[in-house]
Amino acid sequence: MKLEEAFYIGYITKTKGLKGEVQLYFEYDSPELLDLDVVFAEINGKMVPYFVSSCKLQNNQTGNIYFDDIDHIDKAQILVKKKIYLPLEKMPDRSDDDFHYNDLIGFMVSDETLGELGEILDVNEYPQHFVATMNYKEKEVLFPLNEDMILEIDLDEETILVDLPDGLLDLYLNS
Repeated sequence: MKLEEAFYIGYITKTKGLKGEVQLYFEYDSPELLDLDVVFAEINGKMVPYFVSSCKLQNNQTGNIYFDDIDHIDKAQILVKKKIYLPLEKMPDRSDDDFHYNDLIGFMVSDETLGELGEILDVNEYPQHFVATMNYKEKEVLFPLNEDMILEIDLDEETILVDLPDGLLDLYLNS
């Protein structure tokens, strides 16, 4: 499986105990909707499958997981801090009202002060936040997607109005 054929659900935060149990921090909004029979860890640029023998979801966006063939802390240690994915065909269906930041790809970005800037080319999910990528004056610019910066999203017009911090664009243009 390739990375393009998968969607990100979270990462392994730590091992638990001596018998190979790991803790998975879910960055996916509704982990209870996920089918976790097999997950893929990104290791050295490759998607490596791990078959889940048991998973217990917690209330704090984490789950305690045992994988087949990982029966000791030393075997589990290589998974710590690895990103975990599921195949795209296992992505839960969403209602039309359910909006994700990834839906902004292709939207035109306008700044409250500077006007139209460019189109969102990509949205990356990092621990605790999302970051959009756009081209502005022949430079690739990254900016966080959060409630402080986003003033308005128009789904019909596919536009997003933002208030970028002073000097953010200058950092990219002057580099």
